[in-house]
Amino acid sequence: MDRRTLRRTTAALALAASALLLLAACTPGTSAIEHYDGAPEEYDSAYGSSSAEGLQVFVLENGDKLAITLYGSSSCPWIGETIAVTAKKDEGNAVEIEVRPLPDNTACTQDYVPHTTVFWTPKTYVETNGLTVTALGQSLVLQ
Repeated sequence: MDRRTLRRTTAALALAASALLLLAACTPGTSAIEHYDGAPEEYDSAYGSSSAEGLQVFVLENGDKLAITLYGSSSCPWIGETIAVTAKKDEGNAVEIEVRPLPDNTACTQDYVPHTTVFWTPKTYVETNGLTVTALGQSLVLQ
């Protein structure tokens, strides 16, 4: 292989690698982006189950983010870790939130308070209208 061909090949590979890195940076991850005590103060729409079940979903920033609010102990809150698409737009439109297990051998207060975890909406695969969100075995359908 001559030098000219080697340079072209190297340049093409560098360009392809750069494009892949840019695409990866633009794709939201599946991990939570933040979590906090309480429920969101600003949201586009809200969906909730009865307070006895303790699940609420808030649509934020024109559907770019989903805030999942779970009720439980303030000293041992339910915290979402990841969001996974379980059915794409044309196959049922559903996501499931994996929740961090509660710590073993820890005394948790017996109060009942909200704790919110925020995720990027996997918009490539699902849409917020008609989205089924499942967490801790509970499900809500966003309309």
